[in-house]
Amino acid sequence: MPPSKDRLHGTLDALVLKTLTFGPRHGYAIVRWLREQTHDALSVEEGSVYPALYRMERDGWIESDWGTSELGRKAKFYQITDKGRRQLRAETKEFATFVQAVAPLLLPA
Repeated sequence: MPPSKDRLHGTLDALVLKTLTFGPRHGYAIVRWLREQTHDALSVEEGSVYPALYRMERDGWIESDWGTSELGRKAKFYQITDKGRRQLRAETKEFATFVQAVAPLLLPA
């Protein structure tokens, strides 16, 4: 069963930032990478990713540059900034604390 959209929404920024730690990607490549890495358990819609990318760029967590996709099309490629790496570390720490607190309550012993 795929995670609910609410649960995914709370981790979308961290997931996108983590994806970009492996190198610059355009929006569709981010969506595809997340789907592949989770064996289709996470199906992030492009309609969710692009607003997040615009917001993260505005906040200085990522930056973009135009390039050519693997299909030869013009695409905007995003890369993580130092500020974005700091944000990813903070969000990862917060998520780990949440999982550590909640897992004993919800997972069988």
